[in-house]
Amino acid sequence: MAARLVRLIETDNCVLEGVEWLAKAEPRFAYAYEQTGPLPLRRRPDGFDRLLSAIVSQQVSVASATAIWNKLEAAGMTSPELIIRTSDDDLRALGLSRQKARYARALAEADIDYIALRDMPTDDVVKTLVAVPGIGIWTAEIYAMFALGHSDVLPAGDLALQEAARILFEHDERPKEKAFRTMGDAWAPWRSVAARLLWAYYAVAKDREGIR
Repeated sequence: MAARLVRLIETDNCVLEGVEWLAKAEPRFAYAYEQTGPLPLRRRPDGFDRLLSAIVSQQVSVASATAIWNKLEAAGMTSPELIIRTSDDDLRALGLSRQKARYARALAEADIDYIALRDMPTDDVVKTLVAVPGIGIWTAEIYAMFALGHSDVLPAGDLALQEAARILFEHDERPKEKAFRTMGDAWAPWRSVAARLLWAYYAVAKDREGIR
């Protein structure tokens, strides 16, 4: 059997290993971890329904996304075969907008080999997923991080991560996506743990500022 092309985060100990590496490489990460304490594993199952859920969640509140997803699950509408056989009108009756119904159908018809994704490098996972209408780079990177467990992914377009980096590294402005990716090069091979730490630090920093 060929060796895996990527290091996976599978347990809390994997996260801790990443934290220890980052803390040695960058003192500011050591400081951030002192503020946040242990970081969540946040692993999720992979597959079609995980990406469908991401589409459902786009540009709506958590409560709305949950309500729509519950309707889809109750109708058994979480497999590509059923989505393909269902009309757009019926999908819209379950709460999907016209655009999201189209995205759901595109994902179902994409015939992605989710098993093969598990052994692909992150760049290939992202390239495969963003070819599907409705799946952007951020969604693809989040899937690689939490559904596939890749250890070295930085969703650089995430505004909370950018803001956390601004605060932690005392920048005057939030780094833009391209600059943030360059900044994150120094955190390889544990960029996924750096992201977890920055998200946690963002919550601490905003709570300190009284921002919810």
